[in-house]
Amino acid sequence: MPIGIGTILRRLFTVCYEPEPTIRDFLSRAETQDGPIAEVTAAVADAAESERLFGVPLARRGLQPVYLRIRNHSDKHLRLHLVSIDPNYYTPLEAAALNHFSIGRRLSGFGIAAWLLFWPILALIPFKLITAFRANRRMNECFQSLAFHLRPIAPGDTSEGFVFTSLDLGTKVVHVRLLATGAALDIRDVHLLTNRQGDVAAATAEIHPSHLPLAVDLTFSIAVPGLSADYVRRDFQALSAADELVDCDLPTLVGRLRGMPAATGNETGTGFGDPVNLVVLGTLEVLLSAFLARWDESETITFSTCVKTARSFLLGSHYRYSPVSPLYLFGRSQDIALQRSRRSINERLHLRLWLTPLRFQQNPVWVGQVSRDIGVRFTTKTWNLTTHRIDPDVDESRDYVVEDLLQAERVEAAGYLDGVGACDAATARRNLTGDSYFTDGKRAVILLSSVRTKPRFVAW
Repeated sequence: MPIGIGTILRRLFTVCYEPEPTIRDFLSRAETQDGPIAEVTAAVADAAESERLFGVPLARRGLQPVYLRIRNHSDKHLRLHLVSIDPNYYTPLEAAALNHFSIGRRLSGFGIAAWLLFWPILALIPFKLITAFRANRRMNECFQSLAFHLRPIAPGDTSEGFVFTSLDLGTKVVHVRLLATGAALDIRDVHLLTNRQGDVAAATAEIHPSHLPLAVDLTFSIAVPGLSADYVRRDFQALSAADELVDCDLPTLVGRLRGMPAATGNETGTGFGDPVNLVVLGTLEVLLSAFLARWDESETITFSTCVKTARSFLLGSHYRYSPVSPLYLFGRSQDIALQRSRRSINERLHLRLWLTPLRFQQNPVWVGQVSRDIGVRFTTKTWNLTTHRIDPDVDESRDYVVEDLLQAERVEAAGYLDGVGACDAATARRNLTGDSYFTDGKRAVILLSSVRTKPRFVAW
């Protein structure tokens, strides 16, 4: 639709702020879970939706609004624990301030030479300043009105609004923790007990468990448009249908896993690469929710992602979703590639997983490989003559995954079994690009939990 002359003049002389707070397109991707004390609905607005909602491009500022609707069906007051969603969340006014219109910044962008040439435009500055002030005030009001307000949710009541979190592309994992505060022991009771017993430790020891706040945790994994993750194109249903599924008991599972390939290979199957040192048991949904709260997806290899990877490589910058080169198992490249990067693209853990035909307690069984990039080196074995250098102690990377998932409280059970076989630094093996590695030869086996839990069994 052509822009009218009135609109052009208004934008020239004023600062326009035009949010659309009533749009609800993002709710088409909403997920709802009914917990023991509340029904919770969660949704995540993508970059385009959030810009329409709030009238400013939040994604450019690294912000991502998460919508929550909480319906309290308990007999206690509930409170949302915001830090569990994002320890670095933004308050509504803080998020608005990051997006405020700045006339000085806009004017300086033109440069001194441009203003000398078009000095009459300086007369517009007073209009811009006044309208920018008004627009920023309206922006504050909009962000506050749409935000999820931190106040107790009374029994039978419903609260809804947006929490402003750090930007995550692809699947967004939202961990919602609700605290039932109505049954909490009053601080005056603690004071009285302290006076009687002489110390807080003795006082709190007398508090009956029924007096303590009740906490309920719900985890959502919500796919947000904007990232072409590599596994999205993999048809897991067709992959499962093509294999003869084997539902194993524990002894059978152990035997079948010991018979799995010891190492990854190249596309032709003529070379051996990194060791297959990881086994994960869980559905795709549980796997993604467990990992993606702390790990990132990998984008597909395209011209655009190759350019971003090259730029990150040359500048030593951060690229959370960099594509991962293919390794092969069962005649195909990895089904899922995840990574956990640090300061730059040259410092990251990368993890590859393949779906097997095995099932244990109705859980699909995935085998995989994990290693840690610690630098870059020259090689003639790749088309671009460079490769990431891995940490030779590949057991450390394997054990990092176990510890990381234990800390996230997503492990039901974990243990180790035989894999590629042991070798020390003096008899180190080499992967496809010539990096050496040594290992105790074990594979970590992790049974994931669909919710946060304490592990029933861990064998080191």
